[in-house]
Amino acid sequence: MQKVILYTQPQCPPCEIVKRFFKANQVEFSEINIKEDTSSRQYMIDTLESYSTPTVVINDSEVVRGFNLESLAEKLNISCD
Repeated sequence: MQKVILYTQPQCPPCEIVKRFFKANQVEFSEINIKEDTSSRQYMIDTLESYSTPTVVINDSEVVRGFNLESLAEKLNISCD
């Protein structure tokens, strides 16, 4: 099983779509709300070099910045249909 972390924030429609995509494809994930967790927000910016949500980290090595279902599907080896 892959370790998937989803960085989100409130009122982020692309974040909601990614969550639905994960749930529809039975992808287990941890969600971090960067508005509530400011240290994670800083980590996302400084370490992951991402300035927008959704940001997804797969297995602590692959980072998908922004809304990109095709890239997520490819990295998770699932269908994007």
